[in-house]
Parts: sequence; C-alpha cells; structure tokens
Amino acid sequence: MFGYYLDLALRSLKRNKVLTALMVLAIALGIGTSMTTLTVMHVLSGDPIPGKSAQLFRVRMNVYPDDSFRQGDKVPDNLTRRDAEALLLAGQADRQAAMSAGAMVVVSAKGEPLRVATRYTGADFFPMFDAPMRYGAAWRREDDAGRARVAVISDALNEQLFGGADSVGQTLRVGDQSLRIVGVLGDWSMNPRFYDLSNGQFGDSEQVFVPLSTALDLKLSTSGSTSCWGNAPDPRAADAPCIWLQYWAELGTPAKAAAYRQYLQNYIALQQQGGRFTHDGQAGLLDVMQWLDAKGVVPADVRLQTWLALGFLGICLLNTVGLLLAKFLRRSGEIGVRRALGASRRAIFVQCLVEAGVVGIAGGAFGLALAALGLVLVRHQPTDYGAYVHMDLRMLLATFVLALASSLLAGLLPAWRAMHVAPAVALKSN
Repeated sequence: MFGYYLDLALRSLKRNKVLTALMVLAIALGIGTSMTTLTVMHVLSGDPIPGKSAQLFRVRMNVYPDDSFRQGDKVPDNLTRRDAEALLLAGQADRQAAMSAGAMVVVSAKGEPLRVATRYTGADFFPMFDAPMRYGAAWRREDDAGRARVAVISDALNEQLFGGADSVGQTLRVGDQSLRIVGVLGDWSMNPRFYDLSNGQFGDSEQVFVPLSTALDLKLSTSGSTSCWGNAPDPRAADAPCIWLQYWAELGTPAKAAAYRQYLQNYIALQQQGGRFTHDGQAGLLDVMQWLDAKGVVPADVRLQTWLALGFLGICLLNTVGLLLAKFLRRSGEIGVRRALGASRRAIFVQCLVEAGVVGIAGGAFGLALAALGLVLVRHQPTDYGAYVHMDLRMLLATFVLALASSLLAGLLPAWRAMHVAPAVALKSN
C-alpha cells in the first residue's frame, strides 16, 4: 500500500513542478541553515572524551590570604605549586596530574632550531586522558619524583625529527640540556582541549611532554594564566604566592568523587588551622562537561545563531504548510472521487502525508548541500574552532530525520483538511 501512495505522490508532484520546487526550496533553506548551526553546536558542545568525562574532575581551591579574599569571588581555576604538590603527595584520587603549558626550542638532526608547544605534567596524564602510544610508553611515577630527564613527543614531531622511525631512546636536545625520549604519541587530538582551555580551546595537542618536576628543575619557560599576591620574585618557586598550575583528578565512582570533595574541605580546614587564612575557603570539583559549560566553550553568539536558524526553519515550515494546503485543496475533485469509490479518510490522510514526506526528503537532500556550503564558510571564519567543524554520520542522519519530521509536521494540517473534503460537494463542484 505504501508503494501505491508513493506512486500517487510522485505523480502529483510532477503535475505541478513549480509548486513542488517552491516547497522543496522552502524546506531546503530551513534545513540547510539549521543544520549548519546545529553542526557547529554539536562540535562545540560534544563530549571530548566519551566514557570518562564523568570521571575526570578539574580541582579548584580558593586559598587566597585574608587581605586578597573577597566574599563572593569565583573559585580560581588554578592552584598554587604548594597546594598542587600537597594534593599529589596525598594521592587521594585514582590518578591525578598537576600541569602547565610551555614552549621550548629543540634542535633537529640538521641543527635547525624548532620552537614547539610543550606540556609539563605527570605520568598519570597519559592514562587519564586516553593518550595512545605509537612507540614506547609514558614515563613512570618514579620519574616524576626523580626529576628524570625524559620526554614523550608527538607523532608529528617524531616525523619531523626522525622521519617517523621509532625514536625511543633517542636524545631530544633542548638548548644545552638533553632529554631522553621514552615514548611517541599515536593519533591523539582532544578537541575541545578541555584539560587546558587557557591556551586555546581548539587546536593540535602539544608536541613535547615533560615531567613537571623536570621542567621546574630545568627552569623551562611556562605559559598560561598566573595570579600572584604579595612579593613573588620567582612565581614558580615552591612557596611562591602564585596560582598557576592546572590540576585534574580521576575518580572512578560517584562515591570516590564525594570522598574527594570531603578531602578538599578537610585540606582547607587544615590550612585555616595552620594560620594561612581565616576565611571559610572554597573548593570546586567539576567534571569535564561541567567544566566546559562553566568556561563557556559554546559562545553565546553560536547559541543565538542556532535559535535564529531554528526560527527561520519554522518560518519555512509555515510557508510549506500554505503551499501544501493550496495543493491539496486544489485536488478536492480527485479526493472526492477517491472517497466516492470507497477510500477512507485515513487513506486520504496517509496519502497526503506520504506526499509531504517526499517533499521533505527532497528538501533534506538539497538542504544537506546548503549545509555543506555553510560549513565551508564557517571553516573560513577567524575562529579557533572553525577548522574542526565537520558533519559526522550522526549529523548527516539528523539532517534527513529533521527534514522528514519537519515536512510531516507541515503536512498535518493540509492532510487533515484534505481528508475532510465531502465527496458529494467535491463531485458536484466538478
């Protein structure tokens, strides 16, 4: 029966090509605009590490001294070195990593200097963030404690320096210092780069990873947000009054997360008792998706554009409703004959919805082409996320689902009016 309705729909659409083209164009414009903005929203608001995002937490504390504390201030994003090292030493999380971004100049085999983005972190960083290894392995926790001169490099840098060969055991020259390569990352791209949003929300991963303890020992340069109070000749010193280290903890269960929150409160209470400050102190523990939301990774203008695009789709649907209504009521005589020959109202209703669905599928196909063009324009915008906006299989399917659902919705009223056409009146008028 569906095949029969489909045949009738195609015949009807071919009889009035101009009206059909207008309906398809209306659907296509609405779908193309909506799917462009929805795809951008999907990329920006997507889960960057599915399966673990609810287990990884950004740790924050407000341990400002009394003269720098203001009631109602937000909890700082970063920690002091003193607090970060204390949390690492306590080891209350399944895994934990204090880290900072940086940059260094390495020397290629040809003696050419290369400036590379660097991350100073701990051994737990790699299993925490599912960073795969192509060659070798990450350094061990013992290397963190021993300030080992080791490094993990990216696959891209390995290709540039060693032609893609296994470079484990090779030496990475950094000025007058040298680091032994213990691992080479595989294909790993974390976007949004939730683990360090202060150094670009989207982009390639760092090219060199070094133990934080080693970076501090070698006095390697760091980058990122730093906030100091009081006199701080060396902001990176162990007791410097400066907040600059990012801290992440992996907590495998909700119970562990609750216990860690309590541990942070107890830690703050101990700092109060030690005379560090007298205010209540603050602690924050946000999982990955909460952290992305708190930092506004999805810009307000993108949200506004999405709502405007959906509103435009609604206007296109209203136009489609009018066109379908005019088309169906123009066929009152044909519908009356079918009703007189025994067709039920339900059959007329289904026939009209099938016709609306065909318009939706055609509109979805053209809308997909418009969305692809829209995404090309987005990728040429001066934004850090533009290059990463692509339509995946999920959004491809969503395009046709949205087009079909929209056209069926638009066809409900015209189909309902058509099925209530009185056969006698329709036949008499013809």
